[in-house]
Order: sequence, then structure tokens, then C-alpha cells
Amino acid sequence: MSASETSREYIKHHLTNWTVGLGHHASSSFFSVHLDTLLVSFVLGSLFFLVFLWGAHRATSGVPGRFQNILEAAVEWIDGVSQEYFTQRSPLVAPLALTIFFWVFLMNFMDLVPVDLLPRILSWFGVQHFRSVPTADPYTTFALSLGVFILLIYYNLKFKGISGVIRETLTQPFGIYMMPLNLFFHLMEAFVKPFSLSLRLFGNLFAGEMIFILIAALVPWYLQWLLGVPWALLHGLIITIQAFVFMLLTVVYLNMAAEMHV
Repeated sequence: MSASETSREYIKHHLTNWTVGLGHHASSSFFSVHLDTLLVSFVLGSLFFLVFLWGAHRATSGVPGRFQNILEAAVEWIDGVSQEYFTQRSPLVAPLALTIFFWVFLMNFMDLVPVDLLPRILSWFGVQHFRSVPTADPYTTFALSLGVFILLIYYNLKFKGISGVIRETLTQPFGIYMMPLNLFFHLMEAFVKPFSLSLRLFGNLFAGEMIFILIAALVPWYLQWLLGVPWALLHGLIITIQAFVFMLLTVVYLNMAAEMHV
């Protein structure tokens, strides 16, 4: 934090996204875009894809190297979780779970990057605001949950058909004579699942980001490591758990969508 900048200004600055949009008030426009969120998400997603693609091309049936062992262990672990919690047959679930876990983990991991590092570097190129943690942005978490919502609809129709979905929606759990109540509960369930997914991830990562910003804003630089290092170690566990929870709940919700209840 610069000497001329108050703590309030510093915190507000670090909680402001690099935003472009339509109209005179781009930052408040419905069609505004958070460029920092999109950029970091795209770079981390590309990194995940390229690392696993490189590992697949280097894979050997002989004695595997350390890197191949790590990738195989990760794939086997995610595949085991998928088979345990998704009881139907679908070639999409395990790759989806693998992608969700590592992509969300990498986006969460950006919370451990010093809060001033990327904003300071990009300020040299004229970027006034830059937030490094995509999952501390509700745009990201709601977009991820929207993808889950679409998949829930797809799996409901794939495994039950249109008639099965209609029959289940109108008759479960209280029977055909309680049709309005059944419909209400199913609609609530359909929206609450992705909504809770997004809020859980956003809340945890936003809180973690805020704590790092407060440490940087309120604690003298020569004492910041006393609070920053223990919090970073604890937060490293939190970001891993949050990535796992998001992945696991997605698999569980897809399994619930695929199961027949009629």
C-alpha cells in the first residue's frame, strides 16, 4: 500500500475488477465484462489442458516417470470418486469431475499469490484495477453453477425422458393429489442446488481474499509475514477442500438427476 493511499482506498481498489461494458457506466452495465476474471480463468484452464495433454503424449506403458505417476494418481482418484458417487453409466462424468476439480483448484490457488503482485505489474501497462482470483468473483461461480444446472436438465432428460421427468415432477414425493406442492418443491430444488454451489465457493474465496487484503492494508510490511504465512497455510487447505466439494456435489447432483424415483 502506498503512503498516500488510505486503507479504505486500498481495499476498495483491490476489490474492483478490470471492467469493460456498454454505455456510459460500463462498470454498472448489465452487459459489463470482468476482463481480469476472464483472462485468469482462460489462462488457468489452458494451463490445465496443456499439462494433461502433454502428460498424455508422454505417457508410456513401461516404467512411468514421476510426472506420469502424479497425473495417473490424480486421474485414478477422481475416477474412483466418480464411480462411487455416480451409480449410472456415463463417459462424461469422470472427465467432467477431473476438469472441475483442477480448474477450480487453480482458480482458488490464485488467492495465495501476493495481492499486490499482478496488479502492480499490470499497472505498468495502464491497467488500473486487477483481481487475481476468479472464484472470488460471483460472475465466475454463478457461471460454473449455470453449467451444472444445464447438465442437471440434460441428465434428467437423458435417463428419464420427457415423460419420466414430467411424471416425477408432478407425482413425487407426495403423490399425484399433491401435484402443485410437488411442482413447487422440484422447482425450488432445481434452483437451490446450483445457487448454493456458487455461493459456497464465492463466499469462501471472497473471505480468503479479503483477509489477505486486510493484512496488506492494516499490518506494517515487516510484520505481514507473521499473519500472512499461517493464513496462507490454512487457506491452502481451504481452497483444496472447496475445489473438492464443488466437484463432489456436482457428481452427486448429476447422480440424483439420473436416478429414477417413480
